[in-house]
Amino acid sequence: MPTGKLAKWQILLNEFDIVHITHKAIKGKPLADHLTENPVDGDYEQLTTYFPDEEVLFAGEDIAESYLGWRMFFDGAKYFKGVGIGVVLISKSGQHYPSSAKIRFLCTNNMAEYEACILGIRMAVDMNSKELSVIGDSDLLIHQVQGKWSTKNIKILSYMHCVKAL
Repeated sequence: MPTGKLAKWQILLNEFDIVHITHKAIKGKPLADHLTENPVDGDYEQLTTYFPDEEVLFAGEDIAESYLGWRMFFDGAKYFKGVGIGVVLISKSGQHYPSSAKIRFLCTNNMAEYEACILGIRMAVDMNSKELSVIGDSDLLIHQVQGKWSTKNIKILSYMHCVKAL
């Protein structure tokens, strides 16, 4: 039974047949799938939305405005139905190249992150980009590739060498 403000809202909104479903979090795989299914075309206008807590949630430099070269955003996610990876490659001119794939072998979440990073770097190499800023949410992958953290897992070690070679 809802109580407090939620109960008041339910009473007020009951006449409109609105159903409220609480979502716990946005996962990387659905976001990557959405970007792949909705490619950006010439009529694309950048969304300008005010986020009141933007300063609190933001860490690091704002690469959207300061970096003029190629950029790559990647994410890998393991979920109950399998493993998915997603990449968005952004050219110097601002053209977006999204890609996603489903991994059909058993792997860990960290391996999925590496697979997504490798997919994106290979896309950038195929498009002859000479300089690439790689952005991902996996601290493990970023710090291992930068050499700040050591790699003990043999499977992850081969992924790390592949990323460095690319």
